[in-house]
Amino acid sequence: TDRDGPRLRVQVAALTMPVRASSCPKAWSWYLSRSLRWRIAGLVAAATCVAVLVLQMLVDRASRAFELEQSRIIATGTLDRAAVSYARTGLVEGTGAALDAADVPGQLRTLVGQGRRGTHYAEGPDGPAMWAARPAGRRILSVRHSLGATLGDLEAFNASILRAGLLTIVVVLPPVWLVAGQMSRRLRTAASTARRIAAGDLDARISAKPRPFDEIAEISGAVDTMAASLQARLRSEQRFTADVAHELRTPLMGLVTAAELLTDGEAERYVRDRVRTLCALVEDLLEISRLDAGVERADLQHCGLVPLLEEVIEHVAVPATVLLAPTTDATDIRVWTDPRRLERIVANLVLNAHRHGRPPVTVTVGLDAETGVPTVSVRDRGPGFPAGLLDEGPLRFRTGARERGTGHGLGLTIALGQAHVVGATLTFGNAPGNGGAVALIRLPRGPAVGPTPH
Repeated sequence: TDRDGPRLRVQVAALTMPVRASSCPKAWSWYLSRSLRWRIAGLVAAATCVAVLVLQMLVDRASRAFELEQSRIIATGTLDRAAVSYARTGLVEGTGAALDAADVPGQLRTLVGQGRRGTHYAEGPDGPAMWAARPAGRRILSVRHSLGATLGDLEAFNASILRAGLLTIVVVLPPVWLVAGQMSRRLRTAASTARRIAAGDLDARISAKPRPFDEIAEISGAVDTMAASLQARLRSEQRFTADVAHELRTPLMGLVTAAELLTDGEAERYVRDRVRTLCALVEDLLEISRLDAGVERADLQHCGLVPLLEEVIEHVAVPATVLLAPTTDATDIRVWTDPRRLERIVANLVLNAHRHGRPPVTVTVGLDAETGVPTVSVRDRGPGFPAGLLDEGPLRFRTGARERGTGHGLGLTIALGQAHVVGATLTFGNAPGNGGAVALIRLPRGPAVGPTPH
């Protein structure tokens, strides 16, 4: 007939009560959206809370079971002594027992009515108690052992465990927060450095100073090794390209001189055309090698955009038209750029559109709808840029789709490199509905334009 109190069952129910399914994905998504520092700190705090709750529950259960067993032994021992005294003297005064007590639990009263003895835990108006009873003739001999003070001490002990758990969280979280923050900063530094390397800064390194070896240091070392290897290979290729282009200049000058000595005719015109093409290729290789080496510096100044574009069209001597975007009505747009390099960019784009696209070729000046920066778009009416160029960007000595013609594939590469030098953004796309290739230049914002000198 023994039974434990309800407190343990309430705790178990609290740990096993159902959670609404709709709240779990939101909470999990919120947790996954936090930084590594928050995740680690939250995980440590949650693990500590669970450990404290489990410990408190196990200690409470073990302590309660121990106290109930001890009170049962005490109540049974008192009952046996009272039974001996009653059998000898017929009295129970001073033994701690009572005859026919009115508040004997009903289950225990039934058990005694069957001629048996037993114990029973019950909570009444006077508090929790352990009852022991046995038959004494036709009467009931019972002992009530109060557990109020004992269970009160147990409650205080449980509260102490909870306070200790909270104190543990308070003590543990700050160092965990600091360590997780350091890990997060190191990982963010590694990611930032990797992005710089991907953007072309091969001098960037993660491990500026020795650190204790761990997994993050291993990743950092691997990235630094990869960057150093890529840097060595790229510099070797850059030196090779520059050396080849430079060494070709001497025999080319001889070829140019020899071509000038040829008599007029079809063969002379063909040789001169090939020599000019070869000279242009060597100059392009030299320009690319300088761009790769990062030695090019822009000479930035204010200049009128529309007049500069008209001069470019006149210089390249190919059919093209300068237009203003429908939302742009100002013809005196001034930009902060290097005029010579911007001319080079636009000239390469116009020549590419003329050679590989179909007329008409238009150069449109406008303002970006979101940022308001000046833009220049070069568009043809050909088959458009190939998918490989749109996905990977222009590649050297690759002209893309066969329908876009032939060439060395250096013009767009040079335009992209010069745009980087002047701080502009050059993107490639295709107009909707097979409307041709579109190259868009977004020029950077510069200092305020002063009054135009007269």
